Amino acid sequence: MAGEVVGALPPAERGRVSTRPVRAVVGMADAPTGAKRPDTTVRAAVAAVAEGAADALVSAGASGATVTAAVLGLGRWIGVRRPALVATLPAASGPVVLLDVGASFEARPGTLARHAALGAAYAATVHQVKRPRVGLLSIGTEPGKGDRARRAADPFIAAQTLPSEARYVGLVEGYEVSLGERADVVVADGFTGNVLLKGIEGTYTRCPPDHVGTPPRAAALVGVGGVVIVCHGAATGADVASGIALAAHLHRRAAATEIATLLGVSHG
Repeated sequence: MAGEVVGALPPAERGRVSTRPVRAVVGMADAPTGAKRPDTTVRAAVAAVAEGAADALVSAGASGATVTAAVLGLGRWIGVRRPALVATLPAASGPVVLLDVGASFEARPGTLARHAALGAAYAATVHQVKRPRVGLLSIGTEPGKGDRARRAADPFIAAQTLPSEARYVGLVEGYEVSLGERADVVVADGFTGNVLLKGIEGTYTRCPPDHVGTPPRAAALVGVGGVVIVCHGAATGADVASGIALAAHLHRRAAATEIATLLGVSHG
């Protein structure tokens, strides 16, 4: 397979590509723990980043396996127990950062609060948003709405100091994500965020491209010691190219270092 891909490139470009032989792969239906094996494709890719042979990892494989491999091979930032997958949605009023969209299904108040800070720093660094507005996704905007985790996280986030002079605007509903009028950053647990993201993706495919902008094609894993991009499992060539472009952008502007600095944590 690798030989076929390299062979399809123009002769002048083939020298820029190197490959690593591996014996195993973590399939889409396999448990994420399969990424603990060092002889898998995803672990080999993570190792290349850890060794400095690659500047970033872009994967269209199983999200859980990619996250597991990245945490094991690159390490988590000190102070960040749960890294987050961050997607940027083209909203009517500008880009909206949505996290987590699938790295962790944990919905503990502390995790949601930490992701609020991650999202604020990401919006300020990657999208140059000044004083990002941060909202917590729930089923209503009134205080006390939502499940136990959301009710507990709401005052928790409100009480903390967010980076980049970000301000917490409170609870937001799903329809507000596509508008972007109240929040530049929307915080959710990985399960809810992933369901919302895929629902929005489906809507985008039915709308004229110039009506809603370019749909999200990749998400960045924030909180690990390297640039890691996760594309949709059904990604097309254009989707993977978009993921590579995002990886290059994050690497060139040293986004991980800047985000970690804003959070006051060590990034590796």
